Amino acid sequence: MRGNRPARAVSDGPAAGEGETASAVTARHAVAALSLTAMAAPMALLGYVTLALVTGVLPVGAAWLTKTLVDGLIAGEPSGHTAAAAGLALLGAVAATAPHLNQCLRAALEREVGLLTQDRLFRAVERFTGLAPFEDPRFLDRLRLAHQVGGTAPCRAVDGAIGGLQAGITVLGFLGSLFLLGPLMAALVLTAGLPTLAAEIALSRRRARMLWDIGPVERREFFYSHLLASVEAAKEVRLFGTGGFLRGRMMAERRRANAARRTVERREATTQSLLGLLAASVAGAGLLWAVAAAARGSLSVGSVAMFTAAVAGIQGSLATLAGEVARTHQSLLLFDHHLAVTTAAPDLPVPDRPVPLPALREGIELRDVWFRYSDDHPWVLRGVTVRIPRNTSLALVGLNGAGKSTLVKLLCRFYDPTRGQILWDGVDIRDVDPALLRRRIGAVFQDYMQYDMSAADNIGLGDLSAFDDRGRILTAARTAGIHDVLAGLPCGYDTLLTRLFFAEADAADSATGVELSGGQWQRLALARALLRDRRDLMILDEPSSGLDAEAEHEIHRSLRKHREGHTSLLISHRLGAVREADLIVVLADGRVVEQGDHDALMAAGGAYARLFTLQASGYRTGPAIPAPAGGRP
Repeated sequence: MRGNRPARAVSDGPAAGEGETASAVTARHAVAALSLTAMAAPMALLGYVTLALVTGVLPVGAAWLTKTLVDGLIAGEPSGHTAAAAGLALLGAVAATAPHLNQCLRAALEREVGLLTQDRLFRAVERFTGLAPFEDPRFLDRLRLAHQVGGTAPCRAVDGAIGGLQAGITVLGFLGSLFLLGPLMAALVLTAGLPTLAAEIALSRRRARMLWDIGPVERREFFYSHLLASVEAAKEVRLFGTGGFLRGRMMAERRRANAARRTVERREATTQSLLGLLAASVAGAGLLWAVAAAARGSLSVGSVAMFTAAVAGIQGSLATLAGEVARTHQSLLLFDHHLAVTTAAPDLPVPDRPVPLPALREGIELRDVWFRYSDDHPWVLRGVTVRIPRNTSLALVGLNGAGKSTLVKLLCRFYDPTRGQILWDGVDIRDVDPALLRRRIGAVFQDYMQYDMSAADNIGLGDLSAFDDRGRILTAARTAGIHDVLAGLPCGYDTLLTRLFFAEADAADSATGVELSGGQWQRLALARALLRDRRDLMILDEPSSGLDAEAEHEIHRSLRKHREGHTSLLISHRLGAVREADLIVVLADGRVVEQGDHDALMAAGGAYARLFTLQASGYRTGPAIPAPAGGRP
């Protein structure tokens, strides 16, 4: 039996293959980062690498030219030190211009890589056909980090690799020079630099782990800051006086994140200070050796200058190399979040050879459907069997938590049943391409979206094939009863329904953005769903919950006319709105407890009749009819 199992790979990221070491995983990530960077900006990368190679040999060349110049001056050979001075001037010119060119290439590289990685990331997000990843906090942390570092981590990794190559060239050049002057001292300087490399890599691992660990903390901090600054929460925050309380929680989360960062920073400062003392000790010992050798006549004055430059150059380059390796390693660890999202397996299985889905001919059937969100959650649906014949209207009725909205999610295949089947003309919808299935469905959800876009765009998003079809948009708006409101806006249907930003043409007029009321937004969401009136199934999940009684009556009268001859599913707590449905199904505790038309259910005197009578009593005078025992039908 097929079941619903959200993909764990989305949360946990790409795991190492069997027998694959951490180094192999890092190498694989490095190749991925380099390939992505080369694909995004090949010429900028080539120029960046070339410039790094040239820059890497400059310090070594400058040290040798300095030695030649000093020895030439002491020996009184004008031709020698003149050539050396000219060479130093040339190297100085290259060194002066290289950082600016490097910065230009680096900026171009980061722009192009950021563009490519962002496109890849959200293409990958689009491939998640269900809702499970977006209800998983670990995935949300990964997605946030992937978005934050996806564009910069590959560049930083490549930047670190190139910087390491540049530092490596400098180290090799100075080591060769130092070896010629004193082989033992060359070995000592090199050996003293290895702990720096190892320590920096360890610190980079710790910092990357810290960034992952504080992800939930930063997400909660963002949540509280959003509450304090959003218009949606502003009324309650001010009326209830919760601003100080929420700010206190926000600051507590910020302090927790700061404490974690401070611990890592203190460890870094201590480690790097000790390594700095080690480097200074080696440099001091080497300088004493060089001075003693010069006093014995073993080294010339130029050689002492060369030695001093070589020791400083090796230590500085080794520190740079260690830092670049550490930054590269940290960037690759962070880049893992991007790879985890972009290479994750589908959250719902998609058939390799999907079954075609023709227009609905017979009907839709839920056959013994059981569902729970995970093995640790309770059952939401328990053996639901319902059939929706073609061109009929079915209404779902039940108290909160009965499973109505979950059933809608299964019909749209946002989740798969844990057990049982959902059949479309006898075809299991798991054997169909989800995108094709959803093109057959129109819906307005209880938690509908409010897009910070124009009124026309808000409706047009319901069917992109009609996005620029103003006639169909107007028809949908009229059916939803929102046309007159939208037509009367400052710019009609082109008015932005937001106060967050404005159209470019209206940037100077801060009054152009318009906010609709809750009921008007609901009508707009309904119009968006009605734009898909050519679909086989229309789902209406509480389409009038935010409307007044007159508007509700008007909307349902329009919808009844619209649903005639169409297959539709209506969910509503207002039982007066569902009484004319062809079939009414009553859910309780995830089970079907009754089904039939309004007259049959009222005659049966069961759960539906009690709920209907209870609601009707609220509009009458006299004593109220008591609620069903236990709050359940």
